[in-house]
Amino acid sequence: MAKVDYAALKKGGFMRQKQKNNFSLRIQVVGGNLTAENLKKIAEVAEQYGDGHVHLTSRQSVEIPFIKVDDVEAVKEELAKGGCKPGVCGPRVRTVTACQGSEICPSGNIDTYDIAKKLNERYFGRELPHKFKFGVTGCQNNCLKAEENDVGIKGALEVKWIEDKCINCGVCVKVCREKAITMEDKMIEVDYDKCNNCGRCAKSCPTDAWDTNPGYIVSFGGLFGNSISKGETPLSLVTQEEQLYRVTDAAIQFFADNGNPSERFKFTIDRIGKETFIQKMEEAYHG
Repeated sequence: MAKVDYAALKKGGFMRQKQKNNFSLRIQVVGGNLTAENLKKIAEVAEQYGDGHVHLTSRQSVEIPFIKVDDVEAVKEELAKGGCKPGVCGPRVRTVTACQGSEICPSGNIDTYDIAKKLNERYFGRELPHKFKFGVTGCQNNCLKAEENDVGIKGALEVKWIEDKCINCGVCVKVCREKAITMEDKMIEVDYDKCNNCGRCAKSCPTDAWDTNPGYIVSFGGLFGNSISKGETPLSLVTQEEQLYRVTDAAIQFFADNGNPSERFKFTIDRIGKETFIQKMEEAYHG
């Protein structure tokens, strides 16, 4: 029997099981979205080459267990017929996760799936000192738990009151959870130091009396495994998509340049120094 290259299999999404010569195949899923065609083909492969079941991972992927080592190439060819690709494991950029975002969810401030696809195209599978995770969530409800990721992106809205559209109903004052909005003598005041850019004021307004601009709150260095650490948000609101990718490019490059093998991004930041890291991010932020 030919020697099995386990490292190559793992890089290609085939993870060793405890059962000898059996592998669990991780499917590449972007932003949690699969088509009906994808699902049909995954089911067929699970029945033909696995044991008839699939596993939904905590990061929105699908794994097909009990793939035999001799069937690896056949499985990849069969999955391709349904538009499916193997994912990746090991020290590289992993699946980009996302909630449903503004295209479906009323609370969403950004098109999370569009951002996830672009991040995937830009970085998926890139070799790094350790695994690297992106998570994109649409608003302050934070369904995707952005701060658990190496880089988390949270949708936000910049808001500005439009006086001549306002009917002084006070709904925006009531829905603001940060108590950033007050009304006195039929005039709205916003304390932008308190505002968390959730957008609830604008979404609840019956007369569209708020001018809005979508943006991105970016966090760095999140961990939720053997060590737990909430990602930090050192930058001001990112207001342009091009600016967002400058920042994510800089974050990944910082890790590539400074990370030690098997060292997570958060620990690289800590070792090199948060001040140095933030300076690099601010340089990217300002272009």
